[in-house]
Parts: sequence; C-alpha cells; structure tokens
Amino acid sequence: MTRAQIKKQCVRIMAQATVAYLTTVDARLGPQTRAMLNLRNKRTFPALVRHYRGRDAFTVYFTTNRSSQKIKQIVRNGQACACFCLPDEWNGFMAGGKIEVVDDEKLKRAFWQEGWERYYHKGVDDPDYVVLRLRPAYLKGWLSPELFEFDL
Repeated sequence: MTRAQIKKQCVRIMAQATVAYLTTVDARLGPQTRAMLNLRNKRTFPALVRHYRGRDAFTVYFTTNRSSQKIKQIVRNGQACACFCLPDEWNGFMAGGKIEVVDDEKLKRAFWQEGWERYYHKGVDDPDYVVLRLRPAYLKGWLSPELFEFDL
C-alpha cells in the first residue's frame, strides 16, 4: 500500500471510529489513556465535518474540562497521541505529536454540541470548557495485512 493510500484509509478510520483514545503523559505515573468523544466521527457529529475541511487531514480536536488531570499533563508535557480503530476490520492507527489547549472563543463555539451542559454546566461559556488540538507529527498503525509508520 502506498503512503497516499494509507493516509486515505486513516482519514476513513477517523471518520468512522466511534471513540478516540487520547494518551497524555503524567510526570509520576507515565502514559495515561482515556476514551474521548471522536469529534471526527461523521455519523455522531455530522455538523463538525466542515471544521476539518481545508485543515491538515490529521489534526484532531477534543473538548474537555479545564479542571481535568489531562490539562495538567498537557501543560507539563505537550506530547500526546490519539488512537483510532475499527476493531471489526482489524484496522487502526495512532497519531502522535504536539497537543495544546486552545483558548479561542470562536473555535469553542464552533465545536459546542447541544447536550454538553451535562459536562459543562454553564454551557458554551463555562470557564471549565476548553478545546484541545493535537497536531500529529507521525502515524503508526496496522492496516490489514500490514504495519506502517511514517512522519507527516
């Protein structure tokens, strides 16, 4: 499979995976992985698809609470990876690189979803609501029947 074919398959996986797994690094405990809403999933978040047009194909956005442990980890160590998989196909990959907290009101409003008040009680203006942006530098994974790894 060519690099272009691999990239195309990875974008497809991102659009179909129900969950994204985000790993950050804790100074004391090491890697910490948690399941996150996959805002790239076309079926679950169809209105967000437009936010990825014209951007780097592998940039990943997450939303989270500013008060979460992952924010402290990101501030201390800006390296992270996101894992996307389609287990029924035995295909998946991780995208690793720099992650940052994005304090952009326009972006926060663009990603806001109805019903998220259960996470952010004061709504889109809740000071605890933040957006994370992961800009991967490399991809590594498995597209049946082969492994791949390369820098972006």
